[in-house]
Parts: sequence; structure tokens; C-alpha cells
Amino acid sequence: MKDLQSQYANQQRLIAALREPRRYPHAARSVEVIETHISWVLLAGSYAYKIKKAVDLGFLDYSTLSLRRSCCEEEIRLNRRTAPELYLDTVAIGGSAEIPQFGMQPAIEYAVRMRRFVSADLMDKSLQRGRIEARHIDSLAAAIVRFHAAIPAAAPGSGFGTPASIRNAAMQNFEQLRLLLADDADLDGIAALEAATEAEFAACRATFEARREQGWVRECHGDLHLGNIVLVGDQPVPFDCIEFNPDLRWIDVMDEIAFPMMDLLHRNRAELAWRVLNGCLEGSGDYGGVSVLRFYLAYRAAVRAKVSAFRAAQPGMSRHARAPALAACRSYLALARQCLGRYRPALIVMHGLPGSGKTTFSQLALQQLGAIRIRSDVERKRLFGLGGLESSRAHVGDIYGAEATRQTYARLHELARGILLAGLPVIVDAAFLRQEEREAFRRLAQGMSVPFAIASLHASDAVLRERVQLRRNDASEADVAVLDLLQSRQQPLAQSELACAAFFTSEEAPDCEANARAWEQLGSLLVAASR
Repeated sequence: MKDLQSQYANQQRLIAALREPRRYPHAARSVEVIETHISWVLLAGSYAYKIKKAVDLGFLDYSTLSLRRSCCEEEIRLNRRTAPELYLDTVAIGGSAEIPQFGMQPAIEYAVRMRRFVSADLMDKSLQRGRIEARHIDSLAAAIVRFHAAIPAAAPGSGFGTPASIRNAAMQNFEQLRLLLADDADLDGIAALEAATEAEFAACRATFEARREQGWVRECHGDLHLGNIVLVGDQPVPFDCIEFNPDLRWIDVMDEIAFPMMDLLHRNRAELAWRVLNGCLEGSGDYGGVSVLRFYLAYRAAVRAKVSAFRAAQPGMSRHARAPALAACRSYLALARQCLGRYRPALIVMHGLPGSGKTTFSQLALQQLGAIRIRSDVERKRLFGLGGLESSRAHVGDIYGAEATRQTYARLHELARGILLAGLPVIVDAAFLRQEEREAFRRLAQGMSVPFAIASLHASDAVLRERVQLRRNDASEADVAVLDLLQSRQQPLAQSELACAAFFTSEEAPDCEANARAWEQLGSLLVAASR
């Protein structure tokens, strides 16, 4: 402890010296210092220098110069996977704490050198300023999917992602929170959350092991909240991944996805939270991961609560400065409890011809209702080894024939059942033009005692034809000939189906006044059936 105090005091003298622009080997008019509970970041000219604090927090050990150097090098290696344009190299700082010199040996400290960016471009700050649009969320989801597809899965004997390691990480949050918070109400809340987490862990234990065996535990980013994503060229770029503890980055990909989702929920942007989740699921096909989503959402909220508590406990923090950090800690703990609460599963099937707006409508519905969407156009292609935007012309065989369609609906049925078992609402985005297709899903909902509704989309023939002719960059390959064929074969809703149907026009925006009554009808169907 004494050595850590001595190192930390020496680092503080170093940081004081590095506040002077003349200490840098390049032009710098001024130096800005950003301090966290584990590092200092010095912004000087076109560069940023990150120096790790001499601390040992249990889950993180920077207690020696050698460890700090290794972690700097690992930080460069890992972050170049997602942000090669930002991460440059590890630099030695020699001389003395009072008169430091970059690039000199022997080194008294090491720093990660990065290309500087504008802090206003961080995704959390961009969200606060109203700059984040749906396209940014979609780009983020696509980037996460590409990243996860490119990284290695944990070796079977590695010990990463085991149920025991998952539980240990979760329980460690509570152990550390108890040391940082003294208020009785806080401690009672932590105890209740810990018990709920234990119960959810027990329910998910077998799934954790199965997902590890299936290769879903990978060398991820590990700390993917919005403050660790920056817009570069208007595209979201994840940076600042976890380098200090392999156990915290070799994780289930669903754990990773849960972090930005939780962050958006915490910022009261539920519609974007469900959008990023659905974008990731649609891209990866990992719908089985939703069975552990609640656990990971709560876990990530507890992680952020812990970080806020550490910030509040920093030495020299005034009561005025500590208050926002404590408030953030408590709000994260409240969200964690909420994430472990009961969701309302429900099954909604779309109904409509090509061009009727099913996908546009279901996108709005999943954001408003907080649901998982599965798209027939995407799953049909996945079933036959094609990407969502790949043309089926390259595939040997007809993926739109009767047998392929039967297999597609069977797959949608299987996925919907798994999502409902996870306790979440599901929207099935398919044409459902035949009564037997609709009936199969109605029976699924009935058998699982969950609400069932049909969202029926309609537009004039002229509008349908115009839309299918103008389609570009879409998973659907339906053209006018397909539209004509399906119009001749469709089976309208039977009298018995009308009671569970809501009818929407797609000739106006999904949330237009003309559809207000249909939205009310859909909501009442879901509420009435769940009583």
C-alpha cells in the first residue's frame, strides 16, 4: 500500500509537469487533463496521452510500471481491432516526474498515444445534443455485428465465459458497491438486487454453458457504453476496450450488446435501445441470446453503478462534486432492478402484401413496444446460407418455392417460441397471406398463454406496385410479378381472425392520425389478452 501511495504521488507530480505544453515533442497550445478513477488522459495538440494510475482494484492491477507498460501495449493491440485510426503507439516517458521527456529511457512511466478527437463527437454527448439519429444506431449495430463475426471464440478449456466466471463478475460488483456506499437504504437495495441477480443467474446457468460451447463467448470490447463510442466521419467507432483483465473482455456477445442497450435505456431512449438490439440480432441471427438478456442488462447497469460509486469515492472529492456521481450510481441500481423485473411476452404477426409497409411498421412497433422482431426476408436467406442483402440468384435452387416457404415459416415459429420463452414480446414480420400460416402462430400464442394480435397493413394497388418497383438495398426480392401472384393467392382474414386484428393504412406514416385508432386497437388486444 505504501509503495502504491508513493507511485501515485510521483504520478501526480508527473501530471502536473505534463500540464505544460513545452513538455511535448510536438506543437501544443494548451493541455487539458481528464481524470477517471483509473487513468489520466492528457489532450495536447493533435494527440491524446493516456497514463494509467498506480492502483490495484482487484479486477484491475496497474500497481507496477511493468504492468502498466504491458497494459498500454495490450490496449493498442486490442483497440486497433475497432479503431485503428485512433490508436497509434505506446510511448515511454523518461527523465523525472518534475522534468519529463517523451521517448527517453529509462522510463519512469508509459502512455498510450492516440489521435485526438473532439469530445463533442462522443456518442453519449452527441445523444445529449440531439445529434444521434436512427442511421447512427443502425451503423453501430452493423459495426458490432462485423466486429463479433471477426473475433475468435474462447477455446473450450480456457475458463472464459463459464457460469462460475459470469457469477463471480456479477457478485464482485456487489462486494465493491458495499465497500463504497454507506447509506442503509443503498445497502438494502444492493442486497435485494444481489438476490434477484442470483435468482436470474440460476435460471440462466445452463444457457450460459450452452452458449459457451456454441462459440458465443469471444474476445469482445468489454466496456461498450456510449462514452466509449465516437463518431468518426459520422460513423460510430468503438474505442477504449478493456485491456486490463481478460475475464472482462472474453465474454458472451450478448453481454456486449446489452451494454449500449442498457446505456440507452438509462438515458430514457428506449426506442433506440430496442433498435440497436434488434439490429444486432438481425445481423447475427443470435436470437437464442435473448434468453440471457435480462441478466446482462442488470449486470451492465450494476457495472456502471460501481464506476459511479468509485468516482464519488475519489480522494479530495467535495460533497458538491460527489452528489451527481452518487445520484448516477443510484439510478443505475434502480435500472438494474427494473431489468430483472417481469416483462410481458406477446406475439404480433404482420399481415400484408409486398410493398404494404410491414417492415417500416414493425420497426416503429418494436421501438414503441420494446419487442424483438424477426423478418422472414432475412431469415429465409439465412436459412439458405445467404446474407440479408445478397441476391438469391446466386443460390442453387428456388428459395421462394413452396417447400422453402414452409421451412421459412417453421424457422420463424421456432424463433418466436424461443423469444416468448425468454419472456419477451416478439413481432414476426412476414406476409402471412395464408390462413394456416396465421393459425399456426395463433396456436403458439394460445399454447404459451400470451397475447396474440395481427397487424394488417394495406395500401392501394398503385402504391404497392410503385413501392416494389422502387425497392433498393432491401432484403425483400419481391417484384411486380411476385406481387401479382400473391394477390391472386392471398386468403383474406377470416371472420374468426378479425377479433384479434388491427388494420393500418401504409399510405401515410405509421404513426399518422389515420392509424391512431389501429394503434389503440393493437394495444387493447395485447392488454386484454394478458389479463
